[in-house]
Amino acid sequence: MEQAENITTLMPEYRQAAVLQQAHPSRVKRWLHEPLFHFLLIGLALFIAYSLVAPKAPQTSSNRIELTKDDLNQLQISWSAQWQRPPTPDEMRGLIDEKVRQEILFREGMALGLDQGDEIIKRRIAQKMDFLAEDVSTVSAPTSADLKAWFEKNSARFTLPGLITFRHLYFSPDVRGQKARDDAGRALERLSNSSAVTAASGDRFMFQDYYADNSPEQVAKVFGGQFAESIFKLKVGVWQGPVESGLGWHVVRIEAITPGRVPAFEEVDSSQLKSEWMSDQRAESKRQSFEAMKKRYEVVLPK
Repeated sequence: MEQAENITTLMPEYRQAAVLQQAHPSRVKRWLHEPLFHFLLIGLALFIAYSLVAPKAPQTSSNRIELTKDDLNQLQISWSAQWQRPPTPDEMRGLIDEKVRQEILFREGMALGLDQGDEIIKRRIAQKMDFLAEDVSTVSAPTSADLKAWFEKNSARFTLPGLITFRHLYFSPDVRGQKARDDAGRALERLSNSSAVTAASGDRFMFQDYYADNSPEQVAKVFGGQFAESIFKLKVGVWQGPVESGLGWHVVRIEAITPGRVPAFEEVDSSQLKSEWMSDQRAESKRQSFEAMKKRYEVVLPK
């Protein structure tokens, strides 16, 4: 009897619980259909997947400076390349100390944000990226057909320079002053297209009086570019001038001129041809790599 009374007394609580149980499934269903709930589930799934797949970052302390055997070997190699001998133990300790000092200063500078807005650092990083792009660019060895097709489009690069053979008489401004040019003109008149020339006709020249089969570049190294350009325009077989050089005035007789020409494919050194081809391919690979990077950025210029 007492038990029945307790059950009767507790009936309202049972009824309330039953009502809640009936209401709970409908609330859960409503949450399951909420877009926000779906978004949270997807985000959680992506987070878990990334944490499983992504490589774990090494647990290193920012205050730890660790030099490897490769680092020490590189220090030794750099020293030996400069001084043509391995470093002594004291010198090696000095190299290590400098390496550690550089690393400490670098880290402290980065912590202070000194890399921000620094043009020199920007250039260095850009150079490293450029070198990296060249390192990762793979260029396979060319076939003979590749080289021949490329040569037909770039044969002008291998143009053989013209060659000149000439003799000259020198008139020094240091010896004759302002009369050097006039004296050269009078000497030209005396020669009267004759090839009979005595050493007394001009001044002593520090180099040669006769040059055979010289290219414009070779002539320019001795006399200067303006002189080299001028004598390649002179007639063959007669004395002409005066022609000015970086050293003074000259009366010149051209003995022979061989015009420049584009060589045939078979005449070009194969190693030089391959080197030029490889250089072109690397440059093109780097260009394409940069263009791919550039597409990820928007460039805005002031109006």
